[in-house]
This record gives sequence, C-alpha cells and structure tokens, in this order.
Amino acid sequence: MTSPATRRHWTALLAWGLLLLVAGAALATWSLAEWRGAAQFLGVAPRPPAFALRQAPPPTVFPTPAATDDATRTRIADLEGRLAAIEDRTRRAAGSAGRADALLIAFAARRAVERGVPLGYLEPLLAQRFGASAQRAVATVITTARDPVTLKELASDYRALEPALRQGPPDESAWRALRRELGALVAIHRADVPSPMAQARYDRALAHLERGEVDLALAETTRLPGAARAAPWIGKARRYVAVQRALDEIEGAALLSSAA
Repeated sequence: MTSPATRRHWTALLAWGLLLLVAGAALATWSLAEWRGAAQFLGVAPRPPAFALRQAPPPTVFPTPAATDDATRTRIADLEGRLAAIEDRTRRAAGSAGRADALLIAFAARRAVERGVPLGYLEPLLAQRFGASAQRAVATVITTARDPVTLKELASDYRALEPALRQGPPDESAWRALRRELGALVAIHRADVPSPMAQARYDRALAHLERGEVDLALAETTRLPGAARAAPWIGKARRYVAVQRALDEIEGAALLSSAA
C-alpha cells in the first residue's frame, strides 16, 4: 500500500510534466508564428518559388531627332541626283548593248542573204529578236534564205536572156514582129526622156543590175517586148527586192530597239 508521501511525489511530477508540456506547446506555437524558416522546415508554411520572375527593363526611349538642317537636306538632294544619274546611265548602257546585239544579228542576216547561204543559227535569233516588231519581214528573210537569190545570179541570168527579151511575146504574129522590128530602127523621143527602144531599155536594165539597183532593172525589164519570156527571172528579181526591203525593215527595227 502506497504511502501518502509517495502519492504526493507522483502528483508533483505529473503537475510539472503537464506544466512543461503546455509551456513547450506555447513556445512551439510562438516559434512557428514568428520564425518563418522553422515553419518551412516543418512543412507547415509554403516554400518560396525556386526562382523569381525578373522584371523587364523599361523600354528605351530614343530622343526625337532634331530637325534636319539646310546643309543636310542639300547633301541628301545631291545624293539623290547622283543616284538618278547613275540609274539613267545604266539604262542607256543596257539599251545600247541591246541595240548593238540587234544590229549585229540584222547585219549578219543581210550578209548571209547577199552571199546566198542558209541563215542557220540566225533563224531563231531573228525570230526571237524581231518576231514581234517585224514579223512579216522576218518571215520573208527566212523564206528567201532557204531558196536564195543573189545579185550575181540575177545579172548572169539577165545577160543570157538578152535575145529573148528583145524578141516579142511567144504568141506574137509574124506581121506584128515585122512592124516591131521596123519601128525599132528609128525612134523619135525627147532628149531628156530615155530611149524607148528595146536595146536601150535592156542596156539600162543591165546597168542597174550591175549597180545593185534590182528594182529599177525590174521596171525596165517589164517594158521590154520579151518580158513574158523572162517570167522566172522576173519572179527571182521580185523576191530579191522583197528580201532587201525586209532586211531594211529589220535594220530599222534594230536601230530603234533597246535591251530586251
């Protein structure tokens, strides 16, 4: 049986334990409230974020430029004028280069036609360069070059045609032929008018041919008595005149052309 002294001893110990427990709880509560690190350590307070958002610096405000002075405006105007002049010279140089190329093609085509050789690589160049501006002339040159007619050939054939040209047409009667021959013996005409006699016309036509004046030779030939006998030659001469005019048109287009 426990003695009264023992009971008082245990009662005192229990009282001190309760007192210490209450004091410890109060101390812990105060520490958690006042010391944030302890609360975070014990897990009863949220931890701060691992990193903080960095505030963007304020935008840089550039000062408004001062009004441009007269000297600066003058320099700017001078530079703009120089740039415009450079652009103009560049365009002119490009146009001159394009014009030179076009003239080279036109002269080469004329040379080939006059020599009576095929155009070869010049055919697509002519069509590409002048097909839009001188389509008919290009077609005439290409067609004639495939069946060439030269001035030398025309003159040679014309000399061989002299007897036929001085005669009358194939269906001429003997009486008309006699009258024509008698009329050719004497011809009266003005001094400033070319002689209408057949031999004189033929000589003039041949002289025109030798100077390269095929159109004038053709005009004289069509007035000769035997012009009907020279139909093939007349056809060749007309083709020659047509291709020369076509070449003139192409060269004119080349002179007016620019860089393309």
